[in-house]
Amino acid sequence: MEKISNSRKQAWIALVIALALIIGMMLGFYLHRRNGVQGDNIFLYPKSNKLLNVLKLIEAEYVDTVSVERLTDQTIVSLLKQLDPHSAYIPASELQAVTEPLEGNFSGIGVQFNMQNDTVVIVNTIPNGPSALIGIQAGDRIIKVNDTVVAGVKMSSEAIVKRLKGPRGTKVKVTIFRPSTRRQIDYDITRNTIPLYSVDVAYMVAPEIGYIKINQFARTTFDEFVTAVNQLHMEGMNKLIVDLRGNGGGYLDVAIKIADQFLGENQLIVYTQGRAKPREDFYATASGICQSDSVIMLIDEFSASASEILAGAIQDNDRGLIVGRRSFGKGLVQEQIPLADGSAIRLTVARYYTPTGRCIQKPYAPGSDEYYKDITQRYLHGEFLTKDSIKLNDSLKYTTPRGRIVYGGGGI
Repeated sequence: MEKISNSRKQAWIALVIALALIIGMMLGFYLHRRNGVQGDNIFLYPKSNKLLNVLKLIEAEYVDTVSVERLTDQTIVSLLKQLDPHSAYIPASELQAVTEPLEGNFSGIGVQFNMQNDTVVIVNTIPNGPSALIGIQAGDRIIKVNDTVVAGVKMSSEAIVKRLKGPRGTKVKVTIFRPSTRRQIDYDITRNTIPLYSVDVAYMVAPEIGYIKINQFARTTFDEFVTAVNQLHMEGMNKLIVDLRGNGGGYLDVAIKIADQFLGENQLIVYTQGRAKPREDFYATASGICQSDSVIMLIDEFSASASEILAGAIQDNDRGLIVGRRSFGKGLVQEQIPLADGSAIRLTVARYYTPTGRCIQKPYAPGSDEYYKDITQRYLHGEFLTKDSIKLNDSLKYTTPRGRIVYGGGGI
């Protein structure tokens, strides 16, 4: 009898709780409508994703039709801007164009061109590329691409490139005008892989002295560098000038592999560390092909990131001399994270430190555009012409093994 009584009591309690919840929901709905918000099924719970709820609210209730996708992209850009100057959002439509230069190749027809008076003028054809193999010449004018007129219509270079590029093996019809014969010629070109070289030149500037210019640190840069060094060694090189001026960086691991060619076994090249990334040290091996060569590295204000890692490793290990102007000052490491829609985020996950322990990242204020004016300020302060104009922070002073003073906090 006692068990039956307890069961009835529990049932009544459950009924009372259910009624209380229903009344509370009805009261909430009434107040929701009374306050002028007319949407159905919109309840903003305080512990849920506030940003997602706001986007849902806008999509359901905003007075005009808006693109939630566009708002989402703009919101991500604004969020990342509040972190640091190098965290970035890459829309899916731009991802290939952004990543392609660092991959060392792309699929296209193999021409270099300039825009002259709204006309596409071919400056050069890539040797053994699709265009060169079928007879397209420097000086030819591209009139049409797939029957679309591109001459005299003020089409941008980006739009022309987009029409000429495409997956390997696909065809594109190009109509050119050849000034030497005053003729129009139609070509059906099969797109193919076109290499992008990051070692611009490599040659002997004087007996025993070689020169190599690297424009970025791409996937193929290390192999290009090794090939160039081996050729220069065959020509008698034992002193090397590595030109990193204008080199804005690229892949961290490629810069490390090139630094390894100059340093002795177990010499520290660089280390990285972040809040969620434990310290990771990168050391040289004993396999470097430039260990017996004297080295000078040229840098300027546009030498950044991976360029600064290489120059910093040489400088901090007293391995060679750095000549030129103060480098850019980018000491942050980004990781590219793909998103479901084909876009990506390049998120700063760590800082890198040169062998003496200095971070060469220049100061920045999250969300401020002043960071991008730094190079102009250096010029206005006379730093490009006079060493005394460089402002050095004594609290960021470091000493190399041989006693040379170096500074952190603003480039190499």
